Amino acid sequence: MRIGVNVPNFGPGTDPETLVRWAQVVEGLGFDLLMVSDHVAVTSDVAKQYPAPFYEPFTTLAFLAGRTSTVTLGTTVLIVPYRHPLVTARMAANLHQLSGGRLVLGVGVGWAREEFAALGVPFHRRGALTDEYLDAMRAAWANEADYRCGQVPLWVGGGSEAAMRRAVRLGVPWHPLRFTLPWFRDAVDRLRAIAGELSQPMPALAPRIMLRLTEKPLDQPDRRAGEGTLEQVLADLEQIRGLGAESVLLDPFGGDPDETLHPEAAWQALATIAAHRQA
Repeated sequence: MRIGVNVPNFGPGTDPETLVRWAQVVEGLGFDLLMVSDHVAVTSDVAKQYPAPFYEPFTTLAFLAGRTSTVTLGTTVLIVPYRHPLVTARMAANLHQLSGGRLVLGVGVGWAREEFAALGVPFHRRGALTDEYLDAMRAAWANEADYRCGQVPLWVGGGSEAAMRRAVRLGVPWHPLRFTLPWFRDAVDRLRAIAGELSQPMPALAPRIMLRLTEKPLDQPDRRAGEGTLEQVLADLEQIRGLGAESVLLDPFGGDPDETLHPEAAWQALATIAAHRQA
């Protein structure tokens, strides 16, 4: 199972030097993926959780592609309705080619109503637009010779049934974000049922979980995967592997933007996981 890291590309402590240091830590510790998030207009609903500066993901990943050599780069997740599909297809294809085939494009429908309004995109059509745009992107990758890369790997983000059906329809990994293990087990069963209903293969699993190490065990029923002592987190990873996940992304951002001013704590947690992964 590949293990990656969701790197914060936002917040008061984020700048080019810090992003490079994040990349060096992730690749240096032997993690398989480095992924960043997506917002275009930092409207008030976005800024409450992910304040400026917010580095645009394609620009950021292109910058980091030149500072890394082996780690896979990706988005978790790119909001598909925000950009014209041919623009997205072009940028993704070029980044995939220029990075030596190291891009994974995690995609989603989005949630920030004010940001949709700022971009002039109808919020109520975000699901339909995502499906339409993804089909257009895949058609461009298949038919345009100057893309020179074939299909860019996709992950479908989101925990809804619509996201599950989208992953099944496209035949790409499903990428749910931050959950409890009981929810994930039930969701995997539902995903398998949907695949059966649609007479399609079961999609691969590529979840994103938290990474928050604690000294004492957490025993509350709503404990999310990746929270707790080292032993709890390692057990979570093993359970996720046992459910069939091919990749898992660790998200060390706990929700306080000031964390970006002190990334060393997150780096230490990642080093602890990496050491036990290699043991």
